[in-house]
Amino acid sequence: MSRRRVLLAGVTRALAWCLHLLVVGLLVLAAGRALADSRPHAGLVVAAAAACGLAYAAGPVLPQVSRSRRAAALWLAAVGAAWMALLALSADGVWMAFPLYFLQLHLLPRRAGLASVAATAAAAIAGFAAPQGSFNAAMAIGPALGAAVAVAVVWGYQALYRESEQRRRLIEELTATRADLAKAQHTAGVLAERERLAREIHDTLAQGLSSIQLLLRAAERALPHAPQNAARYVDQARQAAVDNLAEARRFVAALAPPTLEGTTLTDALERLCATTSARHRITARFHLTGDPIPLPTAHEVALLRIAQSALANTVRHAEATTEVTLSYLGDHIAVDIVDDGHGFDPDRLAAPDPENGGFGLAAMRARAHALGGTLTVESTPGHGTALAAQLPLDQTADPTREARP
Repeated sequence: MSRRRVLLAGVTRALAWCLHLLVVGLLVLAAGRALADSRPHAGLVVAAAAACGLAYAAGPVLPQVSRSRRAAALWLAAVGAAWMALLALSADGVWMAFPLYFLQLHLLPRRAGLASVAATAAAAIAGFAAPQGSFNAAMAIGPALGAAVAVAVVWGYQALYRESEQRRRLIEELTATRADLAKAQHTAGVLAERERLAREIHDTLAQGLSSIQLLLRAAERALPHAPQNAARYVDQARQAAVDNLAEARRFVAALAPPTLEGTTLTDALERLCATTSARHRITARFHLTGDPIPLPTAHEVALLRIAQSALANTVRHAEATTEVTLSYLGDHIAVDIVDDGHGFDPDRLAAPDPENGGFGLAAMRARAHALGGTLTVESTPGHGTALAAQLPLDQTADPTREARP
């Protein structure tokens, strides 16, 4: 239970005890005055006060009174009957009308409570005026004013309680919504991180292992007839494994790729083309257009990974001459990879398959889109493939700033 509810329950109990004490005090006052003044029927007044007190005491003891409107109405009727007997015997019983107002308004529905208060006020006025044998407006002021005050207090309290409950529900809904939002953000972050890791693994470890597999297969074919070529392939596979291990270690450390350490994107792409040409039976040439400028790390990583993935696809599927062009276009940076290989139909690509790969183009496109760029692929079966990745540059920002891929 919240602190606010505990406090509210404490206030409610305090008000209930105040009402109990008020009822007891008024009944004792009526009985005491009857005895002190030696009034006629003093014994009956005491008995009526005791009966009214007993009827009232039954309410807090019976749990049905607080749970059922019908039980509450019956209890109020019993208390009212005892009170009217007391009022018929002593005018001092008129003061009991005030706590009865609060009980009726609290336990009965609004219309029924208001009608009961009006009837109780009328009975109090009649009981006050009957012993005097006359009636004037002053006799009605006390009971009527007490009824009005009771109605205002109870209805005001109920309005404040409803507003408080509504505010409590809104706070609970807001808290639940914030918890759901935090959970959704956490889930989205986990999914985004998984997607990023999938791209990184595909563009680094998977491509390196694929290159090692191709080199070892070439060594296996060359081994019976050209051992020197087989040894060269094995040496290249060993070097690819060393590079792949460095990629894996730096990937685990969440740092920039080793290919870009201490060098520029231009040098990294040129070295990539040279390494690919040396290790595989394709020719990859690098070209530079425009004046190089420092780039954010995120842009360098994305363009390098896209070029790596595109060349790996060429090695695996096309075995063709490939031209890699890095272009500085002022407010954009672009990498174009064009080969004269077998080509394919971009509209008939199979869905990514964990067993057979196929994540390359999707990963490249995701990298470009993550930085606000575009990736276009043009290919026709038998006529080669052209891939272009273009990323925007923020001219107002410091181009040497680090950015997380």
